[in-house]
Amino acid sequence: MSRLRDRYLKEIVPAMMQEQGYKNPMQVPRLEKIVLNISLGEAIQNQRALESATNDLALITGQRPVVTRAKRHIASFKLRAGMAIGAMVTLRGERMYEFFDRLVNASLPRVRDFQGVSRKAFDGHGNYTLGIKEQIIFPEIDYDKVDKIRGLQVSVITTARTDEEARRLLEYIGVPFSRQ
Repeated sequence: MSRLRDRYLKEIVPAMMQEQGYKNPMQVPRLEKIVLNISLGEAIQNQRALESATNDLALITGQRPVVTRAKRHIASFKLRAGMAIGAMVTLRGERMYEFFDRLVNASLPRVRDFQGVSRKAFDGHGNYTLGIKEQIIFPEIDYDKVDKIRGLQVSVITTARTDEEARRLLEYIGVPFSRQ
């Protein structure tokens, strides 16, 4: 069992039950899945960029990414339906907890001039999305082998009903929110 999952079950669930007044441990919000996504507009001209991005995602997550494809034609972008334009990975279970633990405790502190993550990036249904500007903050990525710095989105889907419940869950887990 991962360190974060063990801490969730032994410390966070009882604390949230007491704080929020839940009567049953199954009412306590939990992480459902984490989705990592890299969008590559440059993949239209350069297929090697897509290959490099999928390799980076595979290193970061330990799971093979799925290539995402365009749904419709957009002539001004020279984009046709079915063209590969990104890559994504959905993490659940133990891999999800391992990744989130590494993200919070090892990767985010490596960001230059880090002031914390935004408190406003919730979607209204208890899910949180975090934008990362450089994939090199992850210790698994070798800086010398990176062809180009790329950003990615990390979406944390929880079972919380409100943004406030989700914020409390993520604060207990250890997500460093900014002061504002």
